[in-house]
Amino acid sequence: MKKYAVVLFVLILLGACKGKAEAPNETTEPVEEKIKRSTREIKEELTDKGYKIFDYVDEETKDTVIMQQYFIAFLKRGPNRSSNKEEMDSLQTLHLAHLGKMYEEGHADISGPFGDDGEIRGITIYNTPTLEIADSLANMDPMVKSGRLVIEMHPWWAAKGFPLR
Repeated sequence: MKKYAVVLFVLILLGACKGKAEAPNETTEPVEEKIKRSTREIKEELTDKGYKIFDYVDEETKDTVIMQQYFIAFLKRGPNRSSNKEEMDSLQTLHLAHLGKMYEEGHADISGPFGDDGEIRGITIYNTPTLEIADSLANMDPMVKSGRLVIEMHPWWAAKGFPLR
């Protein structure tokens, strides 16, 4: 009887352990997500797509930081400032849809207006390999096409993948 109790206890214990090992865990990630791409792979992918990059080693963390060239479009006040409210509302809707599309398609990483009433109305940071592509996309904006805004484009370097703080 004692042997049965020990065997039964061991079987229950093994069954309990097996159940826990097989149970899904919220913090468990698929193997593919745990494997990070190497710096070399990221650099090759970016250069193959035509992006300008360079890298350096952070002295404190000893991490390799990849710097990528982006393009900042300054959306400036354009020459066509007259429009009625209905036309302006329509243009604003189309403008926001254009910026949303740029973000969804991966061409732009962030956009937004400035909080003052200055000459520069807002910015969009384009994630494209060339200035020509970024400029072409920025000039497709309905606000730019209407003359309410004009684009001033500048190359800009930032660390790849670093978040805003």
